[in-house]
Amino acid sequence: MNHNTPLSPRPLHQLADARRRVLTATQLRAHGVATAEINEQCRAGGPWQQFLPGVYLLHPGPPTSEERLNAVLLYAARERTAGVPSQPEADQPHRPVYAEAMITGLAALTLHGFSATPPLTSLDRIDVLVPRLRRLRSTGCARIVRTPSLPKAEQVTGLPVAPVPRALADAVAELSDAGAVRRLLTEAVRGGHCEPAAVVRELTAAKLLGRPHVVDAVDSLLAEGRAIAEDRLYTMVREYGLPDPVWNVDLRLPGGPHLGGLDAYWPEHAVAVELDTRAPRQDEDALWSEYARKREHLERLGITVVYVTPKKLRESLEQQAAVVRTALMASADRDPAAYVVVLPR
Repeated sequence: MNHNTPLSPRPLHQLADARRRVLTATQLRAHGVATAEINEQCRAGGPWQQFLPGVYLLHPGPPTSEERLNAVLLYAARERTAGVPSQPEADQPHRPVYAEAMITGLAALTLHGFSATPPLTSLDRIDVLVPRLRRLRSTGCARIVRTPSLPKAEQVTGLPVAPVPRALADAVAELSDAGAVRRLLTEAVRGGHCEPAAVVRELTAAKLLGRPHVVDAVDSLLAEGRAIAEDRLYTMVREYGLPDPVWNVDLRLPGGPHLGGLDAYWPEHAVAVELDTRAPRQDEDALWSEYARKREHLERLGITVVYVTPKKLRESLEQQAAVVRTALMASADRDPAAYVVVLPR
């Protein structure tokens, strides 16, 4: 016996009874199962089967959805033999350690709870995200998706899963049906999974905004995101006892130029709220400059502008209400604002 030989390896029947019944060849050897024994167990009609290269299913029947997901991750992950105990307890299930791999695409969205995606049992391929330089090929039910930089995985049912914006981009890259793309993007925002800007950022990085059906879906997504943000803004005013503003107005100087549109305005306090719903597209810098110029112009006229993002309205509504209330209270200590004309937008 040498230092590489496991102590008291688990018998084969105990491995087959474990909750996790998907193991790699390296993990099996760490349990004391020789390569020849693996081949014998996987013979035609035998109790095991090779499901993916180097990944074995420790029963003869079809895999469950959980086993398929684990198998794909084990195939794609950078193996850590240190994660496999050499002397496991019989009553402790094997818990795999996945490095540099995570579920993405439609399977990830299903795990995140999307209703517009197929059930896992209906997916012929499971997308798995890995670093660009990994030497892997798509095979069986595993489709390899490469990225220069892995995002931080989210744990869903104990599995590493790509964040919703990244999973959406990987799913949309494989879809040509405009209706399917629109349904996915709409559910992402309407279901509270993420903000439109995060989705557009990932679609831009994946160079998908050159596809007409994706652009159309993004336009619907942004409209959906703005409508939800406006509804939250109404809720903020109502639930936190702020005075009623005038909604969706344009400001002009008397007989002068247009000053810009605002989502909410309190004329007696000269306080305005504008939703920052910019999408990170190529013209983002120019759009931000336009925001900054408008804000600077209004503040020179004595009008306080409060910018709020959809994310802040979703995550910290009370805090945003406090910011607006503070601006309204501070108006009493400021010089009177210039007279402006308020028109419906």
